[in-house]
Amino acid sequence: MIRNYCVRTDLALEEKERFESDAVEISGVVLEEEYDEEREIRTTRVVIETENGAAAMGKPVGTYLTLEAPDLAAPDEDSQMEIAAELCRRIRELIQKKRKEEKDLSVLVVGLGNRDITPDALGPYVVDHLNVTRHIVKEYGKYAMGMDRADLVSAVVPGVMGQTGMETAEIVRGIVRETCPDLVIAVDALAARNSRRLNRTVQIADTGIHPGSGVGNHRHGMTEDSLGVPVIGIGVPTVVDAATIVNDTMENFIRALESSAALKGVGEVLRSYSPGEKYQFVKELIAPHLNGMFVTPKDVDEMIHHISHTISEALNMLFSENQGS
Repeated sequence: MIRNYCVRTDLALEEKERFESDAVEISGVVLEEEYDEEREIRTTRVVIETENGAAAMGKPVGTYLTLEAPDLAAPDEDSQMEIAAELCRRIRELIQKKRKEEKDLSVLVVGLGNRDITPDALGPYVVDHLNVTRHIVKEYGKYAMGMDRADLVSAVVPGVMGQTGMETAEIVRGIVRETCPDLVIAVDALAARNSRRLNRTVQIADTGIHPGSGVGNHRHGMTEDSLGVPVIGIGVPTVVDAATIVNDTMENFIRALESSAALKGVGEVLRSYSPGEKYQFVKELIAPHLNGMFVTPKDVDEMIHHISHTISEALNMLFSENQGS
């Protein structure tokens, strides 16, 4: 039953939850959870340790950190700075695992997505707010700038295949070959299974990123194997597919049936279906017209604006930590 249905999601946490809802335990996959009650930030760590676990989850072996923050897209500068500081700490944690030695780090930040489509413009917007330093350090040197250490930060927005006619991974591979960074950080918009995670969740993974996979538009992945350097993927779910919205509505409908004396039996019958059976039922009901539709909040433009600032601030914090006199 588990593989008889496919829920569009890029989040490792949601893949793990799917197995738990079917009461299936996956060997080689570890889940740990922390909750900061004061800042209302929930951090979930999914570690895929074995190839068997990777095959079951449909994701590479590695560490996936998920931060859920209700105020991620809120127009509150204090909240954004708190979330940015936590993101900075978590990104640093994954970078330290990949760092081979203590030295100035050369980092290429890749803003994935289509700037002309707001739910897909997160990556380009993050790059817009990033403090790039590679050209300055190359030109004047870190000591001339009064720094003992200075990370070299470069950034690129490669666009999408429909705009360039090239795979994004091909473009980035050429830049990596030419500029030789120690690390690539790829920022992209993701798809989620659960609508309550839209624009309030950030996933950070040390396994790279696969552009378009959550919406069924599979492109070549950007990973350490394909680029030759470690790749950290940062993503925020900005869309869900139509079947997910209907499925969430169906859950509310079932609860309403169960609270009705006359229709309680119908609700109990529907409740007996597994999550996979209910999702497949919903997909058949809405087929074929809505199967390829993805949904995003109406105020997504404002949300992406705030979220991109938060992520870029986290990266700016991270790269400025090593720069001191």
